[in-house]
Amino acid sequence: MTDIKVELSHIKGFISENQLDTYKKKVADTFKTIYSRTGAGNDFLGWVNLPSSITADFIKDVKAKAEELRKKSEVFVVVGIGGSYLGARAVIEALSNHFAQMVETGSPKIIYAGHNMSEDYMNDLIKLLDKKDYSMTVISKSGTTTEPAVAFRILKNHIEKKYGKEEARTRIVAITDKAKGALKVLSDSEGYKTYVVPDDVGGRYSVLTPVGLLPIAVAGVDIEKLVKGAQLMEKYCLDNQNENNEAAKYAVARQALYHAGKTNEILVNYEPRLCYFSEWWKQLYGESEGKDGKGIFPASVTFTTDLHSMGQYIQEGLRNLMETVISVENPANEVRIPTDDANLDQMNYIAGRRLNEVNQTAEKATILAHVDGGVPNIRIAVPRIDANVLGQLIYFFEIGCALSGYMLEVNPFNQPGVEAYKKNMFALLGKPGFEELRSKLEKR
Repeated sequence: MTDIKVELSHIKGFISENQLDTYKKKVADTFKTIYSRTGAGNDFLGWVNLPSSITADFIKDVKAKAEELRKKSEVFVVVGIGGSYLGARAVIEALSNHFAQMVETGSPKIIYAGHNMSEDYMNDLIKLLDKKDYSMTVISKSGTTTEPAVAFRILKNHIEKKYGKEEARTRIVAITDKAKGALKVLSDSEGYKTYVVPDDVGGRYSVLTPVGLLPIAVAGVDIEKLVKGAQLMEKYCLDNQNENNEAAKYAVARQALYHAGKTNEILVNYEPRLCYFSEWWKQLYGESEGKDGKGIFPASVTFTTDLHSMGQYIQEGLRNLMETVISVENPANEVRIPTDDANLDQMNYIAGRRLNEVNQTAEKATILAHVDGGVPNIRIAVPRIDANVLGQLIYFFEIGCALSGYMLEVNPFNQPGVEAYKKNMFALLGKPGFEELRSKLEKR
């Protein structure tokens, strides 16, 4: 069994049972394609059995290194871009105090670098690190991806000047290829502790590898519970390769809605700590499906906040939208609304109720309003936000993405389009070997 439940009652009226059945019939065959590894991109299906392949000894090793870094660090810097940092950030922020950067939590503050090229961001980061004890991990399969490579060059220079090379090497962990690449060569020569990015796991599917698990452990999250949640969902999917599988329901619904003209999917949450989970989801689905002139455009909102900015468009704008709501049924804490004798705000009618009751009522009211306005809604119900449930949800969305991508008849595991801007940037910056392209671009 799984704690995650998909509810599809609010897509009725937008697609017929016959339309749904067309995709339901594909589910068993699509599961077979995934598990037999016979589809496009099958050399990047290592994530499918990744949770069950994680050993107790591996978790022990990661936790031991994380504890070593925690003891010597006020700040831990994660250097990476895309899947090299989004998964870790999604889990860390979902399981942290909302104001973790402002309060003492007993864990290092986790901050990020190598995910942008802003000079002012890097300047502010260096000024912060001048005053803090810190360590870092650099995450890159090749070691030559521009953003993290530049950031690591700058931070490596900084940490060596601050602590000296001997101490600096104990504060740097590299997560990279097992045998080749610039970062692997550098790590071997410098003597950094290294972890391997598996060859058959792409960046956006890598959160349950050391890419995600080390930073998450440094943040103080119980990675064993996270992995056990993913293992539970892995087994559930393996045992339920049919249309009643919760991940399959999600994949089928979004594909049927897409072919009915709902080309944009908005992931909705009512818990602000899930904001970066939405960012991870956007990369997972956008990079997996957006190719060959196809794909559902992924966007996200945090309600009720964004009802006061995006609510109007969702209610009455272009009718190419669908919504998927992550609905958290039980918060970890309780806050009740007090009575006020003056009642100037006219809120006494909800006095004594839990704030979560109001939040859940807002969710129900919004779904009904948006459905009435022409926006179908998929509801993904989870009992709570904890490490186990997040592990389940990560694997749920990964397998759902693979199912949906194959139903769309694209390769869900490549990303050829992201190379275009890189080539242009290399040429314009004067990288050797790109002289002809540079000449062409400069004439435009």
